[in-house]
Amino acid sequence: MSAAPVRLDIDGVAVEVPAGASVAAAVALAAPHFRRSRSGQPRAPLCGMGVCFECRVRIDGVEHQRSCLVPAREGMRVACDD
Repeated sequence: MSAAPVRLDIDGVAVEVPAGASVAAAVALAAPHFRRSRSGQPRAPLCGMGVCFECRVRIDGVEHQRSCLVPAREGMRVACDD
């Protein structure tokens, strides 16, 4: 028997991912990019293990969370940097 999916909000878009998925997986389903560089270039995860810091997002009001390291939880509110 599989666990119930997890629902969270990515920049105002409701997203559902399997239990145990990372926030990065949810963001990849809903947002065109994770953040922008200082020069305005769109950025996305490179490593998937928290080393590159390219997946930083705001989770429940806390800035610069590495989304590839954070498990998605029911009701999370995630904001990507524009």
